[in-house]
Amino acid sequence: MSDWSSPVNTVRLTSSGAISAGPSKVLGIYFVSTVAAGSIAIKDGGASGTTLATFDTPIGGTSASEPAYYQIDLPGLGLRCETSAYATLTNVDKVTVIYG
Repeated sequence: MSDWSSPVNTVRLTSSGAISAGPSKVLGIYFVSTVAAGSIAIKDGGASGTTLATFDTPIGGTSASEPAYYQIDLPGLGLRCETSAYATLTNVDKVTVIYG
């Protein structure tokens, strides 16, 4: 049984961008990668904010342009962003971030 009592939201990004404009907790990340290995960095305080976590992403599928789909579940109550949440995407095609 979860003790999470806040609403859960999602945002879909196809390039680096804001996850939330205010304080939030990043709970999970679903992403698609087709081109090359890359990364997803979660920051507190916008594009130039403090990096809370960086997740390396693998290259896409085994055939040219075959996408690879992955999900990252964050344990506990997630990554706490005190100011705002932001994702910097490097060589990642699409990301859906789950936050509350």
